[in-house]
Amino acid sequence: MLKSALAVLALALLAPAASAAPKVVAVDVDGMVHPVTTEIVGSALEQARQEGAALVIVRLNTPGGLMDAMRETIEKMVASPVPVVTYVEPSGGRSASAGFFLLEAGDVAAMAPGTNTGAAHPVAMGGEMDAVMSQKVENDAAAYLRSICVKRGRNSELAETAVRQSKSFTEREALDQHLIDLVAPNEGELLAALDGRVITRFDGSKLTLHTAGATVEVYDRSLRQKIIAAIADPNIALILLVLGALGIYVEFSSPGLIAPGVVGAIMVLLGLSALSVLPINWLGAALLLLAFTLFVLEAHFTSHGVLGIGGAIAMVLGAVMLVNAPIPEMRIRWTTALGLALPFSLITVFLLSLVVRARQNKVATGVEGMIGLTGSALTEISPEGQVFVRGEYWNAVAVRPVAAGARVRVTAIDKLKLTVEPVPDSSGGQQ
Repeated sequence: MLKSALAVLALALLAPAASAAPKVVAVDVDGMVHPVTTEIVGSALEQARQEGAALVIVRLNTPGGLMDAMRETIEKMVASPVPVVTYVEPSGGRSASAGFFLLEAGDVAAMAPGTNTGAAHPVAMGGEMDAVMSQKVENDAAAYLRSICVKRGRNSELAETAVRQSKSFTEREALDQHLIDLVAPNEGELLAALDGRVITRFDGSKLTLHTAGATVEVYDRSLRQKIIAAIADPNIALILLVLGALGIYVEFSSPGLIAPGVVGAIMVLLGLSALSVLPINWLGAALLLLAFTLFVLEAHFTSHGVLGIGGAIAMVLGAVMLVNAPIPEMRIRWTTALGLALPFSLITVFLLSLVVRARQNKVATGVEGMIGLTGSALTEISPEGQVFVRGEYWNAVAVRPVAAGARVRVTAIDKLKLTVEPVPDSSGGQQ
């Protein structure tokens, strides 16, 4: 009787666990496809594996990005033991260029109403390709996309036109022509449509999805990933770079403050790390250097603002031209360039002028501050005697005799002995 009661109790305790809703991990790929995208998606896939999730949903809303980052992300998706559903959302979103490759790489590809995809022709980063190289890159991208679509059982011939002819597709066109598998207005309906669906994994194995009543857990990016994702925007990278340079300059102009130099160095390194993966236009970089040069010249020479204005213009143009990218999201905006250049030029010229004036001013403290001061001779100086200067008594030596009580001017100092000369009165004699 006791054993029967324990067995019933054990079954009662195990029942909730057995009927627990499956878990789905969702990860966002929004904005430019960047090396940090690979890390974020890879971390989400690893979390899903460790937690025994039934599915990973990769939410896509991207204009495209870097080909290498896209390929690395697809490698992680294909190798994942947990099935991956790629889903373009929300309505009005898109998965273009590199995002089209990511969409086709999913075990199941889905789109929300009002979204579009395609336009996946490869574009040169940082310059124009010659005809031969352009054809090589295009053929390579087309073959890569065909291999993915064939494995996923999708329309590889039509998908190839997105690479060769930059064709784009609405969600309905993509569904009707077998580029995607589902159109779902939201994740709830997507999971309902996926329940019981048999999919073919990349290795050819079959798997039945169980997503009824699944709970969706959004992957929470680490602090490091949030920071890297934020500075991946070239506009943020430029802001960090400019502010960091200003902090370093403040440290050099006022040694000992420490904080501006440390913070500035960190900001410069963060900015450079983000810009290092982007195609830099060297004309833009040269214009930025010209801007800094003009700011320095403005502080040294009276140009009535001409050099400063020229520096501001050079900085705006240099910032806009700095990143030579094929898509607008990877370029620096005019608003960012103007918002940085105008205040930065004013602050820089102001700080430089303060430093220049301070270096040009006569030293007023310490031993050097004694030069040029006047006082009175306490005794006759012929050639030595005593003087009273700046409220202090000093031993002094004079080149020519000085009468007691006469006014003297300090011309040099050697340790604790002053060299003085008489101060002539208005008539040309000694005072």
